[in-house]
Amino acid sequence: MPIPRPDLTIKNIKRYRAIAGVFIKYGFGEIVDRLNLRAAFKLGKKILRRKPSPDLSFPERIRLALEELGPTFVKLGQVLSMRPFLIPYELVVELTKLHDQVAPMSPETARRAIGENLDCRIDEAFKSLDPEPIASASLSQVHNAVLHDGTRAAVKIQRPGIKDVINSDMVILKDLASLLEKHIPESRQYEPVGLIYELERSTSKEINFLYEARNIEIFARNFADDDRIFIPRVFWEYTTRRMITMERIEGIKITNTRKLREMGVDPVEICEAGGEIVFRMVFDHGFFHADPHPGNLFVTSDGKIAPVDYGMMGVLSNSQLNELGDILASVVSNDAESLVYSFSRTGALPDTINKQALEADIGEMLVRYHKVPLSKIDMSTLFDEFFDIVHRHGIRVKSEFMLFGKAVVTYEEVARKLNPDYDLIKSAVPFVKRLMLRKMSLSQLKKDLRISVTEMRDFATKVPMEIREFTSKLNRGKGKIGLDVLGLNKLISELDRSSNRLSFALVIAAIIVGSSLVLTIDIGLKVYGVPVLGLIGYLFAGILGAGLAISILRSGKL
Repeated sequence: MPIPRPDLTIKNIKRYRAIAGVFIKYGFGEIVDRLNLRAAFKLGKKILRRKPSPDLSFPERIRLALEELGPTFVKLGQVLSMRPFLIPYELVVELTKLHDQVAPMSPETARRAIGENLDCRIDEAFKSLDPEPIASASLSQVHNAVLHDGTRAAVKIQRPGIKDVINSDMVILKDLASLLEKHIPESRQYEPVGLIYELERSTSKEINFLYEARNIEIFARNFADDDRIFIPRVFWEYTTRRMITMERIEGIKITNTRKLREMGVDPVEICEAGGEIVFRMVFDHGFFHADPHPGNLFVTSDGKIAPVDYGMMGVLSNSQLNELGDILASVVSNDAESLVYSFSRTGALPDTINKQALEADIGEMLVRYHKVPLSKIDMSTLFDEFFDIVHRHGIRVKSEFMLFGKAVVTYEEVARKLNPDYDLIKSAVPFVKRLMLRKMSLSQLKKDLRISVTEMRDFATKVPMEIREFTSKLNRGKGKIGLDVLGLNKLISELDRSSNRLSFALVIAAIIVGSSLVLTIDIGLKVYGVPVLGLIGYLFAGILGAGLAISILRSGKL
């Protein structure tokens, strides 16, 4: 196989070899072989002899391989974890554990990177800058700093060269995705090319820190009237595409209940406030923190919840909010029939769905968990059952809804530690009701009516024109009707293959017959009394016949 891209640099070729080596290391050598990467990049014998640990499960091996391959592949795993209808639930759970903690940059490298993103000297921007980071990941790290007016700040700086690494990996991932769809047909159900393009869009935003800075300001504006949450200020004069300088958050980890009580903060009240904030983000603003895990939530000394890391955000449009409201209203009211109808309206159900069977499965699950306190629910079992239903019935849940689900389930981990009796669904009920009332409000009805009138007007004006154009083409003999019969292309391909083999066999038979006739005629050059032309014909027919036999045997269709 030729190298997938003619413009690959030596650096990219080495990266290809490294990727293939990691795949083989964790037991995915068959995939490397089917993509022909082993031969294309001449992998060494030491790599080929590697065997995965027998103690590691299939999902664990995938997670470890992605973590070893670096930030781009970690982000790919996060995108895949938002596709439970594509991958097994066990793999979804394992991919949510992905982390990209790496060794920090040296103080000199970090200081040089910060200086390159300032329009002035570091001592002109900051009164002091801690050379040791307080957090370090594969994309960036965070340093404490103090501004000249005494304001405590946090400086998040991107690792130098990380954008080039991601861009290089993205080129390789696009090639691998195309090779997967070409050489491994069963991979097409996972939409590898589409996944990589979605990964490229999300990653391009994540490595542009101006997006995160804007997210912080949007949150501050949305919660300006809520004194239960602390959103840091962004210092724009010291913020660029590769660096954010923001107000430092002084607080303790939200799940440290002992210290919360020592500060005089009630963990139960924090739990209730956190749940309301999460649901307000989703249902009131349609703009929410998608990763509210314990390490991203702190509590200040005055009892305010302080989220950090605004890079991964979820956004829901008005129509998606209405769809989500319908789904959650069905869950809250324990109505399986309405839930199936809501899924149908969102386009999540395949054409071949058995709605009665789906309704029975969902109804059984709702009955088992309806109005059960959080302390008595094993969330992993609950989601195992839900994703089993998703897989069996081929439901395609929207990625935006999955991001919402991830945010809620992640906060559930926090809530369980703060208050084991906290009822997450009960907290969501007022917001779902408010959303449904807003959906039926006069202003929303006017908006829906305006859209409907516009669509009817477009239909009334365009259809006559399209009919006139179609009849005009028919009158000129240029009308065409497209007909797509499912499975017809495969049938045509099989017929072409069969007819080609038959024609090939007839040609071979003709050569044999012709050679036999030549042998009966005593003409031309002879070897041991046998005409050479006849022998050549037999030899040629034998070679063609052997090739035909091999192709049939390799196809597995005798």
